[in-house]
Amino acid sequence: MNYVFGPVPSRRLGQSLGVDPIPLKTCNWNCVYCQLGRTMPVTHALREYFPREAIFSEIKQALAAHEPGDIDWVTFVGSGEPTLHAGLGWMIQQTQAITDLPTAVITNGSLLYLPAVREALLSANAVLPSLDAGTAVLYRHLNRPHPEATFDRLVAGLIAFRQAYRGQLWVEVMLLQGLNDTEAALREIQSILLQVRPDQVHLNLPTRPPAETWVRPSDDAGLLRAQAILGDAARVVLPAAGHFDLRGEEGVETAVIRIIQRHPISQQELERILDEWAPGRQAEVLASLAANPHVQRVERMGVRFWSAATAHFPNKNQRPESCR
Repeated sequence: MNYVFGPVPSRRLGQSLGVDPIPLKTCNWNCVYCQLGRTMPVTHALREYFPREAIFSEIKQALAAHEPGDIDWVTFVGSGEPTLHAGLGWMIQQTQAITDLPTAVITNGSLLYLPAVREALLSANAVLPSLDAGTAVLYRHLNRPHPEATFDRLVAGLIAFRQAYRGQLWVEVMLLQGLNDTEAALREIQSILLQVRPDQVHLNLPTRPPAETWVRPSDDAGLLRAQAILGDAARVVLPAAGHFDLRGEEGVETAVIRIIQRHPISQQELERILDEWAPGRQAEVLASLAANPHVQRVERMGVRFWSAATAHFPNKNQRPESCR
């Protein structure tokens, strides 16, 4: 399949059937922690990147291929920013017409200032936008947005969407050590969250390869500080527990490549997957993947990850200027 992958284990959505409606790294942010590498270049153009009918056809095929209980959520989660696809609202509604499974959209939230984008997401059961900074300065350093995706527009869009949306609004804060986990930075984020009023605040850590080598997840002290400052709605999201479902593809290697295009996999995790889906062939498949031109291996935080060859992961350990 070209647009649908998994189910894969999600930290927040159990076994998630992923729907990717846009090309790799089509995004209006260039986050320092992005597991898919740098965005080159950023784009703010809403359009039909792939035919909506073709995407929905794969959703139907994937749902028909799985038994009840195999999938917990159908999740629109682009290898970039899914709300850039002009047909996203149509795809959500068509999916809801053929299944009782809940639908979710994982988004950076930067386009919610546009009425058409807010309207497109209203029927989703859960919307999961990001808020990594409480000031424009820190926002530019961490999320490195397109010039049109301003901090003021991000905040205004989140507030306007909350006023109209009746589903679950779960705001994600990606905590980075020494950047947005200080008391000052967290209190600035809190001031925005008080205006947005999300149902939950999800405190996440970068557990997959960040775009920049200098990015580090917040430590225990930072997590405790975030929970204390951001209040009762905040909870730490633990690493996903579950299994990757590789059925329905032409072979194990092809299935792995489909997943890592959107979801880089650590060496340990990949070995576990191959033990399940290719018993006795682990070394053979690993060697084949290593030689595949569509695959690259990336070292981050002392861990080897397998990712798409087209993802750009610089190796220079160069930090940005001060964010404060």
